[in-house]
Amino acid sequence: MAIEYKSKKVDLTTTNNTTIYTCPAETKAIIKSILISDDSGSGDTATLTITAGSSVFRLKKEVVSGDATDEVLTHPLVMEATEILKAQAVTADRLHVIVSLMEVTSDTNNPL
Repeated sequence: MAIEYKSKKVDLTTTNNTTIYTCPAETKAIIKSILISDDSGSGDTATLTITAGSSVFRLKKEVVSGDATDEVLTHPLVMEATEILKAQAVTADRLHVIVSLMEVTSDTNNPL
C-alpha cells in the first residue's frame, strides 16, 4: 500500500462545474481540508459536488464573504476510485478552492 499527500488548487474562472480532483483507479482518497477563498471583496457562493458513476451528490453550498477564506469540511471525507470532486461558483473570477488530501493506492500484494 502506498500513501501520497497531495494539494489540488483551482481558480473558478467560470460559472461552469469545474473538476477539482478525480480519484484514480485502484485508489481511495481521504480529503482532509477544502478551503474556499474570495479575492474579489464582494463574496460569492460555491456548490461542491461528488460524482460517483451516474449519480451526483451535493456535498455543500458554501457562502464565502468578501476577502475571506472558509473551511468546508468539519471531518475528513473518503472518496472511492473514479469519484470526482467538482465546484461551481455563482459568479466567475471570485473564488479559489484548495483541497488537501491523502491518496491510498493498493498494490497487488495488499489490495484495498
